[in-house]
Amino acid sequence: MIAFIRGTVASYGDSWVILDNQGMGWRISYPHTDRISLNEEIQVYTYMHITENDVALYGFESRDEQDLFMRLISVKGLGPKTAMNMLTAKGYNEIVKAIEEGNVASLKKMPGIGAKSASQIVLDLKGKLVAVSTNPTAARPQYPQEIEDAMNGLKNLGYKSSELNGVGEYLSTQPGLTADKYLKLGLQYLNKQRMGG
Repeated sequence: MIAFIRGTVASYGDSWVILDNQGMGWRISYPHTDRISLNEEIQVYTYMHITENDVALYGFESRDEQDLFMRLISVKGLGPKTAMNMLTAKGYNEIVKAIEEGNVASLKKMPGIGAKSASQIVLDLKGKLVAVSTNPTAARPQYPQEIEDAMNGLKNLGYKSSELNGVGEYLSTQPGLTADKYLKLGLQYLNKQRMGG
């Protein structure tokens, strides 16, 4: 299974992006096309959905968002297209908040979600997203895409969100670098922190 794809944005629309990865173009359903630009290098976490008639890739900005998507499609009757439409329309934090508060009315306002689906989502997922919902994604500042990519890379290497406090702020003092250079700087910073430096 493809866990993530790093590539250059070759083209994108309202709900999809084509990433050029070493000359191969991957078309991915993606809820954050308002945050990307042509020829920008990004990393997208992915889920591949295979049916008899179709193979589709769904993409996410972070592992937390990917995890929420996977939980949503585990709900009976809720498919990947509907889950992606929810993320595109309302975003990660608003969906988690609605589920944890048992707010069926808020969920019903999301595209493709009726009363029955909204109730089922709350029934299946409420209380299971606490570890996710306490992640301060909404509170932390937004950094340039290269720094965001590096932070996601550090998470992918096994660092927890709690360990990454201060990393983004440190990296933002070094403007204009590539994601790879930020990743190396982040690792150096974390090593110093672990050694008490």
